[in-house]
Amino acid sequence: MAFAAVYPHYVAKAEKKEKTKAEVDRIICWLTGYSEAELETQIETRVDFQTFFDEAPQLNPNVDKITGVICGWRVEDMEDGLMKKIRYMDKLIDELARGKKMERILRE
Repeated sequence: MAFAAVYPHYVAKAEKKEKTKAEVDRIICWLTGYSEAELETQIETRVDFQTFFDEAPQLNPNVDKITGVICGWRVEDMEDGLMKKIRYMDKLIDELARGKKMERILRE
């Protein structure tokens, strides 16, 4: 599945709760190490999730601090690399939509 196909849903979920596309982008860049320009390129070229994460400069070293349940699965207990990375992103966007402060979302 193309990352670009899911990205608008992340933005819509955030905007529904009065959050912004810029906040979504900040979270994704924090998680993956992409710059904003690199993120836009990944969206424009419609890479799939595997390529999106394979080409990510570096997952944030604090990803192990992302815990909790998303879609009925405990993120920290997941073993599959790609699915775990996707769920990390889902969890962070969910936290944004729930109104958590950016400092907590970014595990600062």
